[in-house]
Amino acid sequence: QVQLVESGGGLVQAGGSLRLSCAASGRTFSTTTMGWFRQAPGKEREFVAAISGSSSSTYYTDSVKGRFTISRDNAKNTVYLQMNSLKPEDTAVYYCAAMRVGSLYSSSGYKYWGQGTQVTVSS
Repeated sequence: QVQLVESGGGLVQAGGSLRLSCAASGRTFSTTTMGWFRQAPGKEREFVAAISGSSSSTYYTDSVKGRFTISRDNAKNTVYLQMNSLKPEDTAVYYCAAMRVGSLYSSSGYKYWGQGTQVTVSS
């Protein structure tokens, strides 16, 4: 069983930065791919970024490449999403996901989910 708790969301002006954190419980954390997804009102949940257990591989959706960075600290059982140059279209609830069981880029590809943290970017 893995439990995920996100933090770090908030209200920021366009061009600003936020760092999201996802604290995980469970002994398998260091071996599991972790992902970040987001869901805006009225839209489907979409892939944002993912990182392999060893941090050797990272993946991003095109719209955040060059602005967002995913990282992890296995000693702290925590994965991060550093978000720079934020835009109003980044406004969404951001979810942490763990234990890949399918497609890296699909919400159905992960077994465990956090409750989400709201990110609002004002113009």
